[in-house]
Amino acid sequence: MYDTINCRYKNIIYSMTNAADNNEVIAIKLDSYLNTIHVTSYQTGGKGTGAPKEDPLSSQGAVILSPDEHFLFVVNAGSNSISSFRITSSGALVLADVKPSGGIQPISLAAHHGVLYAANAGNGSSIASNIMGFQVDANGILTEIAGYSKQLSSTQAKPACIVTNYSGEIIVVTELDTNLLSTFIVQTDGSLYGPIISNSSGSGPFGAVFLTNEILLVAEAGTNAISSYRVNLDGTLSVISPSVLNYQKATCWISLSENRRYAYTSNAGSNTISAYEVDCFGHMSVSNISYSTNNGMGSPIDSSVCADDLYVLNGNEGSISVFHIDQGCRLTRTTVLGDTFLPSIGSQGLATLCFADN
Repeated sequence: MYDTINCRYKNIIYSMTNAADNNEVIAIKLDSYLNTIHVTSYQTGGKGTGAPKEDPLSSQGAVILSPDEHFLFVVNAGSNSISSFRITSSGALVLADVKPSGGIQPISLAAHHGVLYAANAGNGSSIASNIMGFQVDANGILTEIAGYSKQLSSTQAKPACIVTNYSGEIIVVTELDTNLLSTFIVQTDGSLYGPIISNSSGSGPFGAVFLTNEILLVAEAGTNAISSYRVNLDGTLSVISPSVLNYQKATCWISLSENRRYAYTSNAGSNTISAYEVDCFGHMSVSNISYSTNNGMGSPIDSSVCADDLYVLNGNEGSISVFHIDQGCRLTRTTVLGDTFLPSIGSQGLATLCFADN
């Protein structure tokens, strides 16, 4: 889709302000030396919560790209809606649609080939946590899928992340307050079955990624660890590596390297990034730990990987740290982007569009 001939950019980072009056996506274009060369804001047509917190939505996946990188999707937690943007050949955004999220306070999104899933937190009492599915057409228009509104394990589930496997047949939602994982199966007739409830290995299941179609990795904010699971045919989850500790604090967000050999967690409470080595069977070990910022004070939250670089949003200062990933899993901090135009506190979500090197 992208014409990178004579392209000035190495890649583009997208995050959101979560502003209560007018939520915006901030697009940061970088050159091949990882210098900021252009910053643009795009109105989402919705509202954020405006909460002055390092992690205002307590979630992973508030800003995501479609698998084909044709669209960017964003939650508007303050107006209970989702925004869809078309991505142009230059990486600029065009607002395509804004639709109700099918619940209260959308906090996490997952996409798979023409389908978008949203996890809604609910209000913790009368309105339950739930998920909703949408068809995404060629222009980015969202249409609710009948029968895809499903409740989680309880009204107080407090979802933190929704993910799909690579085939799009399995959906998993982490439940932060119940210490449960809710699985849904997309059946052959297209209907959605679930939730199928499994216990989390450790407390505070938060961010999640699929290593393969059958293997799931989940970060644990309470235990400060990652656990790996095998997804069984009936949708239940069996633990492979239980709660591999990193001895940091607030291990919430998780990203995979592009070769899927390494996993990186953001530990907001200790201002660090933990690197894990992961084999193809889901067995893990901690490799190394790095501070997110030069002064060791940046509180890392959402992250994404682009080629050999890891990008991390620092929720307590609105900066973005960039790390190079070497062949041995080790991270080398290359720069900290301070001129992001994100609020110093209260932003959420991170997605990176990779351009081929010139």
